[in-house]
Formats: sequence, structure tokens, C-alpha cells
Amino acid sequence: MIEAVVKTMRAAMEKSLENFKSELTKIRTGRASTAMLDGIKVDYYGTPTQISQVASVSCPEPKMIVIQPWEVTLLKEIETALQKSDIGITPMNDGKVIRLKIPDLTEERRKDMTKIIKRITEECHVAIRMARRDANESIKGFLKDKKITEDDNKKASDQVQKVTDEYNGKADVLGAAKEKDIMTI
Repeated sequence: MIEAVVKTMRAAMEKSLENFKSELTKIRTGRASTAMLDGIKVDYYGTPTQISQVASVSCPEPKMIVIQPWEVTLLKEIETALQKSDIGITPMNDGKVIRLKIPDLTEERRKDMTKIIKRITEECHVAIRMARRDANESIKGFLKDKKITEDDNKKASDQVQKVTDEYNGKADVLGAAKEKDIMTI
């Protein structure tokens, strides 16, 4: 019974951590990464489609992303989608491929990005705490229904807190690593 609650809580925390990791990959570090384009959709015959689904995306140089559409007619659509996105990079279209030159980050921009990372990290902590709250409420329900004893309640609460601390630690490590990556020139 308690094991099932802890297992459910772990699954929710793992999902929060995976979401946190995917959010971190979208943050620009001054180096080219195809993950920066995740979430940018192109109008492909009336259907919003990710760029990686309609073009070859590569990073031939550390500060360059090259997008080669499978259909030349999509060049304008991709260029428009990139300009409308919030990545802050102007695409260069040469008629065959689109190049995105990643500019160096200024000190001010680096500090802004660390603030964003701290905000995203805190959002992850909140999601983890919500999973902990749900687990604790389930355990209290078991105690109220007299399915477990007071001692079992205390042990289960301690186990829930231990797992929560573990996942909060993982989120802190990931956030600190990304901050270090951004602040490295």
C-alpha cells in the first residue's frame, strides 16, 4: 500500500525532472545545439510541424546551426517561423539552406539566463513538492481509515521526505551544471 504511494510519487517526480531537463536544453548557452529549435513549428501544408520533421538540422561548427529543408519551398516558411520564435537569432537564407549563427553571450545576457534557470529550477522544486504533498495526503488517508498504524505513518512520511530530498538534489545539480555552462566564456 505505502510502496504503491511511493512508487506513484517517484513516477511523478521523475516526470517533473524530465520536463525540467527538456526546459534546460532550450536555454541557449552560446554554443549551437539542435535542441534550441525544439518547439518551433513550421506551417507544413496547413499542419504545424517541428522543423526537425521537415528538414535536416545539423551543427557543423560550434556556433552555427544549418537547416536544410527537404523541400525548397519550405525555406520561407522555416525562415518566418524562426523570426517569429523567441530564440533571438536572425536566420540567413541563401536559397538552399538556412544558417543560424549563434552570437556570443554578453555578461548581462548570461546573468539573465541564470535567473531564468533559477526560476525553472524552482518550478521543478514546486512540482516535486506537489508530488510529496499528494503522497503524504494518501498516507494520512490510510491512517485515518486505520489501514496503517502511527509508526507506519511516521516511517512512510520519512521515506517520502527522503525521496523528495533526493529529487530536489538532482534538480539542483542539473540547474547548477547549466548555470556553470552558461557562465563559462
